[in-house]
Amino acid sequence: MSSGSYYVPATSRWPILGSLALGAMMVGIGLKLVFDTGAPLLIIGLLGVISVMGLWFRDVIHESMGGLYDTQMDRSFRWGMGWFIFSEVMFFAAFFGALFYIRTFTIPWLGGEGAKGVSALLWPGFVPQWPLLNPPDAAVSGPTSVLSPWQLPLVNTLILVTSSITLTVAHEALKLGYRQTCRNWLAGTVMLGLCFIVIQGVEYYEAYHHYGITLEAGIFGATFFILTGFHGIHVIIGTLILASMLVRIIKGHFANDHHFGFEASCWYWHFVDVVWVGLFIFVYVF
Repeated sequence: MSSGSYYVPATSRWPILGSLALGAMMVGIGLKLVFDTGAPLLIIGLLGVISVMGLWFRDVIHESMGGLYDTQMDRSFRWGMGWFIFSEVMFFAAFFGALFYIRTFTIPWLGGEGAKGVSALLWPGFVPQWPLLNPPDAAVSGPTSVLSPWQLPLVNTLILVTSSITLTVAHEALKLGYRQTCRNWLAGTVMLGLCFIVIQGVEYYEAYHHYGITLEAGIFGATFFILTGFHGIHVIIGTLILASMLVRIIKGHFANDHHFGFEASCWYWHFVDVVWVGLFIFVYVF
């Protein structure tokens, strides 16, 4: 296509179907958390999101391989991905902000410290500390103990940091035209992502059954699962994206100097890794 043209895709049903699937999944999650029901809706929504992602990826790949994208489309994709990652930064900033507010202000206030120390009148015997193992309200049972950051969380941190390195090697190999090297290092990155997911599942089992860390275990359990859970979902999505990039590499897709689909997946994965480092420091260590 000419350099002055701009590709306008045909009418697509994927945005509305994706929104419906995502909405169903979110409603299912809400019902599960509040009323301990809604699991079928959650599963249907999750499968719908995965299906829409796969089919939408397929259409975009066909358009790209058909030579329909030019430099203007490339700029549009880069701006779009940049704003998407910015929205993700704000998403996690909200949850980190809630964690910092609770730890810095709310708990000290309930213990009688700070400008609103009068809040201590609610629970006079409350001892402010973090992690909060003894919630002020006796009706809420806190966790029996917390996970050591130097065991499974440290292993997962090393896995994700290593995966960023292997992905960078794969990206540089693609730019230099070493496709087999790119394929091998990218496959290693996907395997590391899968390892992280499995270890996170083991950690959740240990936290829930052996440490008493549940969503009902006071504010510590709630913030722990919200922060690590949403991050885990992002790792799952990122692993699926990288797996699709691996399939495309095997099929001979991407040029040395034109592969923004691959590059965008790298942006996303590195962002997910940076978020985990923040989680490791502020949720597990301090």
